[in-house]
Amino acid sequence: MNRHQSRMVAAQIIYEWSIRPKEDILKIASINIEHNPIDDIDENFVLELIKGVRKHYQKIDKLIEKAAPEWPLHQIAIIDIAILRLSIYELLFSKDIPPKVAIDEAVELAKTYGGANSSKFINGVLGTVYRSSDRYNKADK
Repeated sequence: MNRHQSRMVAAQIIYEWSIRPKEDILKIASINIEHNPIDDIDENFVLELIKGVRKHYQKIDKLIEKAAPEWPLHQIAIIDIAILRLSIYELLFSKDIPPKVAIDEAVELAKTYGGANSSKFINGVLGTVYRSSDRYNKADK
């Protein structure tokens, strides 16, 4: 199964949930997975990611606000917030994902779905979050 493709689907689900937060994220996921043209996704991985984001999104949003104080959440593009939520979940709460992989995947998602400066913004926010986390290793550059 392709984890990159799975992250793409998870980011789309989180994006949709960010627009309609009263909607059940699992219902959104079910519809998206069922109608997704990508065959090579790991449904269990997608569900793990979105459940993790749902569980921790308030803490994740506070980390985004702290890492980018000049950018209130309501001024950040919704797709960038969705990618940040996904990647910060992986970075801090999914211990089997190396931090470099979480950051690199987020930057690739931002290049695909975000605006012209999204990848730089997301890379900067994630770098700040990572350096202030207990997973930070000075050897990682």
